Amino acid sequence: MNSMLTIAIPKGRILTESIELFSKTGINLASMLDDSRKLIFEFPEQQVRALIVRATDVPTYVEHGCADLGIVGKDTLLEQDKDLYEPLDLGFGYCRMVVAEAAGLATTDDPARWTHIRVATKYPHIAEKHFASKGVQAEIIKLYGSIELAPLVGLSERIVDLVSTGETLRQNGLCEVETIAEITTRLVVNRASLKTRHQRIRSIIDGLEKVLG
Repeated sequence: MNSMLTIAIPKGRILTESIELFSKTGINLASMLDDSRKLIFEFPEQQVRALIVRATDVPTYVEHGCADLGIVGKDTLLEQDKDLYEPLDLGFGYCRMVVAEAAGLATTDDPARWTHIRVATKYPHIAEKHFASKGVQAEIIKLYGSIELAPLVGLSERIVDLVSTGETLRQNGLCEVETIAEITTRLVVNRASLKTRHQRIRSIIDGLEKVLG
């Protein structure tokens, strides 16, 4: 069996914060920040291999066993609903998944009275599940770019999107009317790897838990 444990991590802030977190457990992945074009990094002395993948692809790599572990936002996990073990909330990358609409509409609107709405979002599965749970018939429009544009041009009255400070919403005349979920970065594990490499993976989880307090 390959003794290398493979971890899938997305680029950007999650990569930087993950490297900082792993370093506190004695796993040094700092050289991943030195080469922006490289996709696979091997650390033989630590028996670790790291993959740089798109954030939305992390669950797929882990579910199919190409990576034993992955670091990914809870928004991606909720949207994709993959069969993964999710042992740890790593606590960083905090934001909220919300429903938002034009500020003028929100002054008189009551979400409790919605029956049929049109919603633009990058997260159709999350949006559909949320509104179905409330008995609201939602027409979901999938977008890939700036979701805030949709209400401004009449594509939809409401959006479902991630917000951190809410400043982007305010700048576009929108405001939050419902919070669907609070989002943070999570550690996920391939279920087969958890059985076949239990001791090694458990030691990493325990190390992270100790650091996170």
